Amino acid sequence: MKKRIFIIDDHPLLCAGLVSVITSEPDLAISGQAHNIADALLQMTVHPPDVAVVDLALPDGSGLELVKDLLARHPSVAVLVLSMHDEAHYIDRALRGGARGYLTKSEAIHDLIPAIRTVLTGQRFLSPLLALKLANAALDNGNRDGGTAEHLSDRELEVFELLGRGCEISQIATTYHLSLSTVHTYCERMKQKFGVHTERELLVAAVRWNEQQRQQPEPVKR
Repeated sequence: MKKRIFIIDDHPLLCAGLVSVITSEPDLAISGQAHNIADALLQMTVHPPDVAVVDLALPDGSGLELVKDLLARHPSVAVLVLSMHDEAHYIDRALRGGARGYLTKSEAIHDLIPAIRTVLTGQRFLSPLLALKLANAALDNGNRDGGTAEHLSDRELEVFELLGRGCEISQIATTYHLSLSTVHTYCERMKQKFGVHTERELLVAAVRWNEQQRQQPEPVKR
């Protein structure tokens, strides 16, 4: 029997490309596609797949939270994250959330099928570059401030990172399809966790944290 692959991504062209790559394999089949979390959970309730390929940037919620939710509902499903994010903190959170593999969209053409086959065996998949990036971040973590970010929820971390990149509240709301009041609520929670009182102080913390992430050594490409 063919192994069933479910795709969760809100970019139709990318989904079409993934479907083409997957269905070219004689032992793999597409069991469904969804462009948002609600539709994915509904479809997978009826027909749970063997592998769920999950994007982290989804219009109705956090892909990191979706990974945990999927595994709570369907423990036998192997989750493979396929994301534009290659930062170590996203990789780490996804794996700690239960994902069996992590792949960037730039690597998908060459590594998608090997990644799917690897997670189907119960093993973890990381490309060599991502594995080195995660190892470098772990080794460097003890020398850096900003560990308080570990106390943020997955969605708070996403908002925090965009703040540090200079995005306005309205831009963040648009990016994640959130209301302005929801983003302000996240900011209030983050201020409490960082022990700061103003949005400016939170912004300074976010900028500093982003700078620290950029200063982590990059893996050497071979």
